[in-house]
Amino acid sequence: MQEQPKLKDLLEFPCKFTYKVVGLAHEQLPEMVLEVIQRHAPGDYTPIVKPSGKGTYHSVSIGITATSIEQVEILYKELADIEIVRMVL
Repeated sequence: MQEQPKLKDLLEFPCKFTYKVVGLAHEQLPEMVLEVIQRHAPGDYTPIVKPSGKGTYHSVSIGITATSIEQVEILYKELADIEIVRMVL
């Protein structure tokens, strides 16, 4: 059985990388996501916010220029640690 390639083997750095963060529909969600992104990948970002069908959740998409697999992994972990976040894709 062939092993699936790991994320780090599929990416060549630096590269564009988009995070999609799904969390409770709270007006602070985009700011909370941006705060984490700015800590590890400072830049000028315009998050794209989309409400869910029932409006209970919002998804916040932000594209960054990733410089290392460590940066990508730290951001996944810290974005997932935001209290109102339910998942990070």
